[in-house]
Amino acid sequence: MKLLLGLITGIVFGFLLQKARVLRYDKQIGALRLKDMTIVKFMLSHIMVAMVGIYLLQGFGMVNLSPKATVLGANILGGLIFGLGWGLVGYCPGTAAGALGEGRIDAIFAMLGMLVGASLFAHTYPWLKATVYTWGAFGKITLPPLLGINQWLIIAVLLVVYAMFLRFLERKQL
Repeated sequence: MKLLLGLITGIVFGFLLQKARVLRYDKQIGALRLKDMTIVKFMLSHIMVAMVGIYLLQGFGMVNLSPKATVLGANILGGLIFGLGWGLVGYCPGTAAGALGEGRIDAIFAMLGMLVGASLFAHTYPWLKATVYTWGAFGKITLPPLLGINQWLIIAVLLVVYAMFLRFLERKQL
């Protein structure tokens, strides 16, 4: 049942990616150049919905949250590699898969890059674990316990900030 729900969720997400036109190379490059914020608006909208949905599901006892440990070294290095790959091929992992599904042949290079990257990660993991994964290791932290504030207050503030930012982007026609 979990696999079926995952498949359905993936299909819906892929459909939304396609309808929002974020699978297009020009949208990806526009986002990287800060000239077309369609992808940013798409992501922020999904973050807002997911943020509320996940905490509602947790409140109803339907899911247990288990965040991964925060490790600054791994996050910074991974973010740099991710950004470099995105900038080079013009696709992130989700949009590369969606673009390939649409028949965009150039997305094959992004998919191949992901496979090479995954292989390199697997082969260097013991070294990474002993080095990079120790730099700035804070354990499993989230904002509510860190700030000592109820999660719904943080969510409400973030929703307002995100909504104001989305409105700003729309007014600037980005």
